[in-house]
Amino acid sequence: MGTSQSVVAENVAALQERVEQAAARARRKASDVTIVGVSKTFPAERIREAFESGIRHFGENRVQEWESKAPVVEGLAATWHLVGHLQRNKAARAIRLFHTIDSLDNLPVAEKLNHAAGEGRRLPVLIEVRLDPTSTKTGCDPAELSRLVEGLLLMPRLELRGLMTVPELTADPQHARPGFRRLREMRDAVSRQFHCELPELSMGMSRDFEFAIEEGATQIRIGTALFGARHSR
Repeated sequence: MGTSQSVVAENVAALQERVEQAAARARRKASDVTIVGVSKTFPAERIREAFESGIRHFGENRVQEWESKAPVVEGLAATWHLVGHLQRNKAARAIRLFHTIDSLDNLPVAEKLNHAAGEGRRLPVLIEVRLDPTSTKTGCDPAELSRLVEGLLLMPRLELRGLMTVPELTADPQHARPGFRRLREMRDAVSRQFHCELPELSMGMSRDFEFAIEEGATQIRIGTALFGARHSR
């Protein structure tokens, strides 16, 4: 059995090949797709191994979990993403820990982030959209998206970069494709409505990222396909 470093390196190589193939099918460049390694529940050492294998973007779901890991990987020239729900009372802590907030879904949290960012900083953010109407998960309701975009564009310390979604878990990963297409269409619509560039679409995970790339994803959030089976808590 190989070391964890060699396993992660093999996983990275396999991921990159699959990204290239999916991008080619969509007549896109693989370099336009960023792999965000989602390190939830994995030790910080796995992050370092993935970095040494070429991954430069990493996502965490919880502020408190990343607080314990960050000192171990201090000094890595990586971009740290918050991809899980952010509570208003953790906004100031998130500002100190992450380079980008990819799961913003309401104006009160946005206002807190804008205030905490401080003078001279523009914090990149993505809006998380909840596409499954029966879901109790977090995310902005599609009917509220325009209002949230309008509010964010008025906040000088936040830089709205695009949209994110968590696909519905289905037996067949390909069934996520219509949701990915819908998110792209929503991004294009609000971009036209507000005359703003929104280049990022964060969608697709280990099960379905190839379909997401074919539908326009610029960021894919990869956990198990990169780090291996996730340990339950």
